[in-house]
Amino acid sequence: MNITILLFGITTDLLKASSLSLSIEKNSSIKSLKKLLLDEYPQLSKINTYAIAVNESYASDETILNENDVVAIIPPVSGG
Repeated sequence: MNITILLFGITTDLLKASSLSLSIEKNSSIKSLKKLLLDEYPQLSKINTYAIAVNESYASDETILNENDVVAIIPPVSGG
């Protein structure tokens, strides 16, 4: 099934893109998506932690993804 990944902050710089289209297995969880992303894009390992939102709502590692979901990777933000 297909999903869209939106990238923000440093993830945009690391992957040199603002979004990705991915094909994943049916009934994939956020946890399995994180592993897939690290396998495909090892530069993401430079980020210690990040939040995930699915269709504009924060999601846990147990959240199951559906066809055409929009997943946002939200890295930590610092301000000043």
